[in-house]
Amino acid sequence: MSRSPRTAVAKTATRPSPPSYAELEARIAVLTAELHEAREQQTATAEVLQVINSSPGDLSPVFDAILERAHTLCEATYGSLLLRADETFRARATHGYPQALAERFRQGLRPGANHPIQRLVEGDGFAHVADLGETDDPTTRSVVQLAGVRTSLFVALRKDGALLGAITAGRVEVRPFSEKQIALLQNFAAQAVIAMENARLLTETREVLEQQTATAEVLQVINSSPGNLAPVFDAMLEKALLLCEVDIGTLWIYDGKMVHAAAVRGASRQLTEFLAKGPHPPARPQLRVLSGVEPLMQIPDITKTEAYRDGDPIPRAIADLGGVRTLLIVPLRKDDAVLGNFAIYRREPRHFTDKQIGLLQNFAAQAVIAMENARLLGELRERTHDLEESLEYQTATSDVLQVISRSTFDLQPVLDTLVQTAGRLCTADSVYIAPRDGEAYRVAAAFGLQSAFETFARELPMMPSRDWIGGRTILERRVVHVADVARDPEHAHPGGG
Repeated sequence: MSRSPRTAVAKTATRPSPPSYAELEARIAVLTAELHEAREQQTATAEVLQVINSSPGDLSPVFDAILERAHTLCEATYGSLLLRADETFRARATHGYPQALAERFRQGLRPGANHPIQRLVEGDGFAHVADLGETDDPTTRSVVQLAGVRTSLFVALRKDGALLGAITAGRVEVRPFSEKQIALLQNFAAQAVIAMENARLLTETREVLEQQTATAEVLQVINSSPGNLAPVFDAMLEKALLLCEVDIGTLWIYDGKMVHAAAVRGASRQLTEFLAKGPHPPARPQLRVLSGVEPLMQIPDITKTEAYRDGDPIPRAIADLGGVRTLLIVPLRKDDAVLGNFAIYRREPRHFTDKQIGLLQNFAAQAVIAMENARLLGELRERTHDLEESLEYQTATSDVLQVISRSTFDLQPVLDTLVQTAGRLCTADSVYIAPRDGEAYRVAAAFGLQSAFETFARELPMMPSRDWIGGRTILERRVVHVADVARDPEHAHPGGG
């Protein structure tokens, strides 16, 4: 039985035809363009980072560099970098806009409900507007009219979900931005946030260091001026004016009824002269702090208060003579007692920050410590003086008793010792003792009298009368103290006493 041969079927694999030279050139061109674009972006990013590194704490050159690089790479003609403060967005950098429009952005804008930035406020990462001319918003219409901007891109600056501001890019033609360009602007926005955070941390570090340095310097003044409050108060005011960005400072001392300026710094000559004429009745706002009604008081504009309108002397003086508008009053408090207050003043209406208030409260606490130290030191010195004086009196008494014991039958050494000791202890220029001799009194011992006058006084019998102080003492049988015998109407004795 014959078998027919199997038919061999040849299978040929289908291979793609190799790309043509033109296709290879096209692919190379695309890759080259992408590589060039990537290098440009990396170079721009590196340049911005270099600006951030070389400008620690100074955001202006950083923002300018970010806008310049971003707009070049995104093919944008106009743009700005806006920072948010409450509901207002202010331009910290602009690019390409006419000067008048750029100034408007720097002054700040409050976006309406239809403004693209409102989408960022509501949480969007960016707002891409193909044609601003179709947006029903007065601010965007002015940008179209004054700068000719049509397509616009707004990218949020965010940190931990909080909207810090926006970076914008605009074109004069209707030409939407690509996804790559949007991503690129978002990358620059992230760099701006990094720069802002670095600046914030650096500023906070500097502020803390400045405050610690100021505190240490004031404590050093307190330590080097024990009991002397004038240099301490002056140093505190100097530091407070510098760190709190103020023009004038005063430290007031309160006695329960009146206040007087213990230290003044930065005030005009007229205001300084007025303050020096104290004590003054406390101003009504000041009294609310001194009486404990208010823990502290910040007044945005003193000229708009009732105290100023009613002619309260201190508010009138600081406003009219010192040009003051905003002021901050912080009490000097020890336990339940208020010893006075710190007051710092600005010539322009501008609120003090929480940090500045806390700083002034710290200086107030240091002032109270210095005042308490001075009080305790004064008491210690007074007690030491009393002890020294008591010891000196006891030593003098002992010396006199020793003379008495050695001079049992001779009174003159005792009398001489008594007048010398009395003159020394009482810091007197002259002393004499006049015992009774019959009806008269004669000088028996003297200290500090000129020899000729002492001889005259010893030979002069003195009768009890009101024309000499000793005679008046004898008649009244009490201590007589006359501050100025030259003005005493009854005194007529040639010896003076």
